[in-house]
Amino acid sequence: MIDLLLICVLLVVVVLVVTGPLRSRRSEDETESAERAELDAARDAKYREIRDAELDYRTGKLSEADWRVADRSLRAEAVDILRRLDELDPPTSDDEAR
Repeated sequence: MIDLLLICVLLVVVVLVVTGPLRSRRSEDETESAERAELDAARDAKYREIRDAELDYRTGKLSEADWRVADRSLRAEAVDILRRLDELDPPTSDDEAR
């Protein structure tokens, strides 16, 4: 009886050790996927802000000087977001299809 219990415990330990790298890789992929989704959302929001600022300028809500300052700042933030996206691994074919 003790031998059977010892064998079962040993088997569980071996399975945990062998599958450990597989489990940690999955959590890294999930973390990267969440980070990519967050950056994609930030990129889309920044593009909307740039379009909104241009619309405000065209409708006369912003002067040209104010629009240029806002546009320069928004575009710099968008470039930073794009750079951070590029630093992640290349998108999968599913991401490219979107």
